[in-house]
Amino acid sequence: MGINLSNFLNSKSQNLKLNHFQDLDHIDGLSISAVCADLYKTKRDDLVMFYFRDGANFASVYTKSRIKSENIKWNLNQKTQKIFSLIINTNNANSFTGDQGYKSLQHIAEIVSKQLSDKQKEDEEDPIIIKPKNIIFGCTGTIGEKFPEEKIKFKIPDLIKNIKYTQNKYIWMKAALGIMTTDTQPKIAMDECKIGNVPVKIYGIAKGSGMIQPNMATTLGYVFTDAELSNDILKKLLRKNIENTFNAISCDGDTSTNDMITIFSTGKAKNSVIKSFTDKKLRLFDESLNKVLLNLAKRVVADGEGASKFVTIKVTNSKTEMDAKKIAFSIANSPLVKTALAGEDPNWGRIIMAIGKSDVEINLNKLSLKFGDLNIVSKGKIYNQYNENEAANYMKNKSIEIDVNIGSGNKNFTVYTMDFTKKYVEINSDYRS
Repeated sequence: MGINLSNFLNSKSQNLKLNHFQDLDHIDGLSISAVCADLYKTKRDDLVMFYFRDGANFASVYTKSRIKSENIKWNLNQKTQKIFSLIINTNNANSFTGDQGYKSLQHIAEIVSKQLSDKQKEDEEDPIIIKPKNIIFGCTGTIGEKFPEEKIKFKIPDLIKNIKYTQNKYIWMKAALGIMTTDTQPKIAMDECKIGNVPVKIYGIAKGSGMIQPNMATTLGYVFTDAELSNDILKKLLRKNIENTFNAISCDGDTSTNDMITIFSTGKAKNSVIKSFTDKKLRLFDESLNKVLLNLAKRVVADGEGASKFVTIKVTNSKTEMDAKKIAFSIANSPLVKTALAGEDPNWGRIIMAIGKSDVEINLNKLSLKFGDLNIVSKGKIYNQYNENEAANYMKNKSIEIDVNIGSGNKNFTVYTMDFTKKYVEINSDYRS
């Protein structure tokens, strides 16, 4: 079934209502549009535009896959200080499409830049000439299928005509729904803080449900702020905060060809100039950005394909953070662990197996394992009061916490993941059907 605003609001399948989501409203300097370009067999929004009337500073992190989609290549090739538009299409990854896919983006960027320049002449006192290099793209969907250039070009006039200069919660929701593929829920998040004494907003949307272990899945995440921050500071903030948010999640251990997280700054808040990444006035913004990214990342995991459990894996007291991360992801990506979680089986031996295969040196006499507050393993041995029934009852929870104490240092890392259910297999075996 196609997904759009009306059928989401009417859906009772997950008892979700619009008031369950945060109240994103207006960010100065940003406009949004979403239309149906008939990229699916059913009618739904599948083409979304974010438009920055005065341009926006920006920074991105992209997939580290050796095979990159054509839109990632396009974005990397655009050497510009400001972006005027981000365009996202669904149902086609524009990956493994070669020259056709890349040139399609060039043709679309040429049309969009011209029509947005015309709109500047209509709406602005001092119109700006927008160039193709000021346009970037997000693509998500099936790999290896011909990119639907003509369908997208046909809808560009409608996309620009439908631009909303003032946003509200419904428009944000419409955009979040418009970028979904196998997702069952839109993913939006917000926080507000101050830079100095000036209030600023940080809003974000994301999509992702499968092929997810971002390595900067298909994960797309876009964050928007009215703060005035340079490209360099945005890049440093994003790279710092991506590590314990989007780079700390895994649904299935697969890194997409299309992963991208981008932050845009419109500068309309008119905060004082921030010249250094270490400026103390950035502290609250740094914390708020992390909250938004972590909120979105957790929503991606919670909506993992077929997921019935949200799983938090905390690895503590490791010699290095990298060791803790290796162990946490070894557990998170183990099919045997994930299927045990789906079956609500407290098979802690599978977690021990995953720790052992992580290639991290372990002092078994110091290793401890807990499910929530339940002690499972203590100092390398099964806990002397371990109760299988208590552990089995704990596994029935929708949220599961696995705590691994390595006992060899003071470094920690937390990974968020989900279980593997029969539904996951059904979704991915029928993905192109």
